[in-house]
Amino acid sequence: MIMKRPLSYLLFLIFYSLFISSCKKDSFITSPNATIATSADSIKFDTVFTQTGSITQIFKINNLNDQKLLLNKVKLMGGSSSYFKININGILGPEADNISINANDSIYVFVTVNINPNDSTLPFIISDSVLINYNGNNRFVQLQAYGQNAHFIDGIRNGNLIVGNVTWTNDLPYVILGGMQIDTGATLTIQPGCRIYSHADAPILVDGTLKTNGTVQQRIVFTGDRLDADYKDLPASWPGIYFRSTSTDNVLTQTVIKNAYQAVVVDSFATNSNPKLIMHQCIIDNAYDVGLWCFGTNVQADNSLISNCGRNLAIDNGGNYNFINCTVASFGNLYIPHKNPVLQVDNFDPSTNIPATLNGTFTNCIFYGDFGSVDDEVIVNEKAPTSPIIFNNCIYKVKNDPSSSFATFNSCLKNVNPNFDSIDVNRRIFDFHIIKDTSQAIDNGVSTVPSFQKDLDDNPRTVNIIDIGCYEKQ
Repeated sequence: MIMKRPLSYLLFLIFYSLFISSCKKDSFITSPNATIATSADSIKFDTVFTQTGSITQIFKINNLNDQKLLLNKVKLMGGSSSYFKININGILGPEADNISINANDSIYVFVTVNINPNDSTLPFIISDSVLINYNGNNRFVQLQAYGQNAHFIDGIRNGNLIVGNVTWTNDLPYVILGGMQIDTGATLTIQPGCRIYSHADAPILVDGTLKTNGTVQQRIVFTGDRLDADYKDLPASWPGIYFRSTSTDNVLTQTVIKNAYQAVVVDSFATNSNPKLIMHQCIIDNAYDVGLWCFGTNVQADNSLISNCGRNLAIDNGGNYNFINCTVASFGNLYIPHKNPVLQVDNFDPSTNIPATLNGTFTNCIFYGDFGSVDDEVIVNEKAPTSPIIFNNCIYKVKNDPSSSFATFNSCLKNVNPNFDSIDVNRRIFDFHIIKDTSQAIDNGVSTVPSFQKDLDDNPRTVNIIDIGCYEKQ
């Protein structure tokens, strides 16, 4: 005879089972066989400048058990004297005890590093580790940072100007924290190999003169000061260089300016008859808004590359320009979509529409773009045109040519692929050398020797047999 259990008894068994299960999950697992996992075995920081500190990196500690786990200790082994700082799930380190993690749950550990100045002129490695102790087990997460001392410039914020004649030498990097200003009449000369890193709010304002003397072996580099993996190639990581109204006689040689918001801005004519800016064998790359913006001024450039900027080369409000053997190219990528022409020229101030005198010559230059929404890579607009812009022996990509009253093309190659060496936007590979024997840029330039005997790589150009663009085939 089978006895039927009352409904109340069955409900009791169900609730009792749930209660036991709940109690089990709420109790701590004490077995040394309990398992945890960390989201990283090591945390590495790229170059961190002394005094400036780093980004915050994070790793998780995961409880892989069906019961709560008590971490007896999470400890920064270097203690309070460590260059690293940790925060354990909201508890400021260097140590936290008796931290519980729910079953199949996790906690976060935040890590930063700040390196104090020392007397070393060389980069150095600092290390530490985070101990995780539970149920008699020890786990470690290794910490490592690549640190470097530097000259720290905080001119604008502290009211300091560069005055007189100042020379920067290549002994330490230069880190600009709150901006830098070269006073009217002052000259800053930067020697080969110098590297200048600007903070996100730190423009370089030139009211006097800036001269950079880089070489192909020791190029001078301007970029942002965030060198961690997620930031080192990020556009708009610093404001840029601004040559203002009183600035004169600026010369940039073998200089790289990258990852800025507006890389180089040149405003108004110089107060003397010389070009306000001469760029010789320079690279402007990955600027978010504009690479080279010329506003009613006088600029000369040769054997230079302007690449992958929101607007590569923009000329407004007229002026006088001479570009020789330059490559101006953009390929739409994850950071900067290609939606503006690589060259846009106007003879008026966009805010007033008042026309100004415009004279420009582009010789042996490449104007090309792809992976974007641009039909015409060369745009020339003039109000009351004075004289057309002259293009000699250039490669350019357009669907519609500029008006003949605005631009004249002599011996140019239209809609011809320059056949750059290697372009892979997904892997961020942009090699703008021209491929040997397959590019129509080869031998189709007009001779500029002896005035400009070397290309961007400092390789020689041959008289009467010269390539188009900033690189000469070898």
